[in-house]
Amino acid sequence: MDSIAFEIAATAARMVVEEGLEYGPAKRRAVKQLGLNTRTALPDNDAVEDSVREYIALFCAETQPAELAALRKLAITWMERLPEFRPYLGGAVWHGTATRLSDIYIQLFCDDPKSTEIALIDHGVDYEARTVTGFHGESVEALSLSSMSPELGEPVGVHLMVYDHDDVRGALRKDAKGRSPRGDLAAVRALVEEASHE
Repeated sequence: MDSIAFEIAATAARMVVEEGLEYGPAKRRAVKQLGLNTRTALPDNDAVEDSVREYIALFCAETQPAELAALRKLAITWMERLPEFRPYLGGAVWHGTATRLSDIYIQLFCDDPKSTEIALIDHGVDYEARTVTGFHGESVEALSLSSMSPELGEPVGVHLMVYDHDDVRGALRKDAKGRSPRGDLAAVRALVEEASHE
């Protein structure tokens, strides 16, 4: 990685950790903040994630593990509420780079997208439906809500991305680093359990 890409990644990482920005907007803001040409080549998400891990190790080592555990526990709560939709946790909470400012991203795989909304209504949950870009670049429905984290003592954004039942096969392909991009309820519970023994 050249020095400009490294600088963009490091600046973006700070915004991700301190402001809770997503990688894309953080990279674009980093380019602007550094006074670079808007056509400057951006580092890939893996480079930003590496920088996020370094930033957390340097500046948040005392607080981040507890914040991550709280977010994973809240994710488990929502995954347990919606078992019939085959929930998988993705994003920073799954990968271990989340802080208290991070949102939770849960992918649901079901035959009838409307049944997810009906389940939320039955649970008395206020949510906002919108369309977002899915993991294959396609449009998917996201049901966004706010949920109180008992450990953090503040509300956290939870986004339920609704995919077709058959999309689960492609969703579990390993990424460039050989990691699983998302995990089911048993995998998330195992992460929480493992962290509690460290």
